[in-house]
Amino acid sequence: MNHRAALAVVAILAAACGQTPATPTKQQPPHVFLIVMENHSSSQAMRGQFTASLTAKYRVADNYRAITHPSVPNYLALTSGKTWGVRDDSYYSLPAEDLGTQLTNAGVSWRAYMEGMDSRGCLDSPPPYDPGHNPFAYYGGRCPPNVVPLTQLSTDLAGKTPQFTWISPDMCHDTHDCSVSVGDSWLRTQVGEITASKAWKDGGILFITWDEDDGSTNNRVLTLVIAPRKSHLTSSKQYNHYSLLATIEDLMGVGRLGAAAQATPMTDLIN
Repeated sequence: MNHRAALAVVAILAAACGQTPATPTKQQPPHVFLIVMENHSSSQAMRGQFTASLTAKYRVADNYRAITHPSVPNYLALTSGKTWGVRDDSYYSLPAEDLGTQLTNAGVSWRAYMEGMDSRGCLDSPPPYDPGHNPFAYYGGRCPPNVVPLTQLSTDLAGKTPQFTWISPDMCHDTHDCSVSVGDSWLRTQVGEITASKAWKDGGILFITWDEDDGSTNNRVLTLVIAPRKSHLTSSKQYNHYSLLATIEDLMGVGRLGAAAQATPMTDLIN
């Protein structure tokens, strides 16, 4: 009996028993977390005691570079695969061609958690919140409802955690305005909360990257891949923000945007 005939027999028998043949269900993507820190080179970031401990225990992209300077075009690169010609930290209303829109259209749950954002919203909340560190505010000229205050994360980690989680610390905790040691202490708390969650323990992946270095032409930044049951590994392959976007899009099962389509995904660090 050939395969097609066998399937037909199964369908007939199932119908006779009043059953509907089972159809394969789409596999859920892993829970992916991304924390974006600010304005320090790889060597500067590793002056933080906790950050250095993560590099010793988990996986490190040791040859990873940001795309440009200053911050905003790097955030756009991380979420849309292009800088849109932006060369400053001003606000621009851009087409809704970004990772968030992709995930929404694909039915993949996601949230972006912004520290310091309050009831005044994603464009008008006061410092130390910075709308320039919230790329989802740029696409379509407004924030989608998926963008929420960071205070919501603890509840979501304890309950229904979205498949993709973006986290932007405020301008002190991301080390833009405060010292590496302050940001390092914040990471200790935030990473500890994520790695204690069921979403991370069940095959989740946490990425931590820095948007850019302190202004050098090299623009080499630290990028960490933190996953359960993965041995320590340091990769010397050339990666950048487009590589990270490509990796996340592949994990989420959506197409690649912009320059991510040609970028090399970070497969050696996630497998």
